[in-house]
Amino acid sequence: MSVAIAYKKDYSLVGVEPYISWEAFQKKYLSREDAYKYEWLNGKIEKTKRAMDFTQLFIARNLLAFFRQLLSQGEVNGELMTEGDIFFLENHRRPDLFYFTDDQLAYTAHGENQVPAFIVEIISKNDNINKVVEKMGNYRAAGVQVVWHLYAFNEEVHVYAGERLTSMTVLKGNDICTAAPALSAFEMSVNDIYHKPPKPQ
Repeated sequence: MSVAIAYKKDYSLVGVEPYISWEAFQKKYLSREDAYKYEWLNGKIEKTKRAMDFTQLFIARNLLAFFRQLLSQGEVNGELMTEGDIFFLENHRRPDLFYFTDDQLAYTAHGENQVPAFIVEIISKNDNINKVVEKMGNYRAAGVQVVWHLYAFNEEVHVYAGERLTSMTVLKGNDICTAAPALSAFEMSVNDIYHKPPKPQ
């Protein structure tokens, strides 16, 4: 299903549970600034606690800083970004971090939805495992190539890759996480991902 079609459908009267059109969702939820992430799943609203709290911002900074280093060296193109509004087939999601190539960014500038090949999700202790599994199903169906699940509370990274993301590797310590084949140059050790800056005196 194309995004254009999804935008036009009105799910407000479907079934017995409350549904909302994409247009209404955009007006009521996309600009909300609170402790929750709102996603539109084929007419239903999913409200979840934001996975990346202020104590985990350094993790995103480490990932983004490494990407910028690779970009300055000409080893990658495009951009690694946070919480963009993306459709995975009929489901709107806001990945914690995601990668778009230069070409994908150009398409979005002309109103065309793009699916990232590489996604990073920071999994918190409060995340509902069923919702995490459902989100992975959306990513698989839409053709995402690599997903990293970051478990900051025990400093693990679970890397999903392979056909339909069916291969999962658990990494810790000096193990190297790779975003290949989606972004081959993007390789970091688990220790580097979770490296905390020194506390100011």
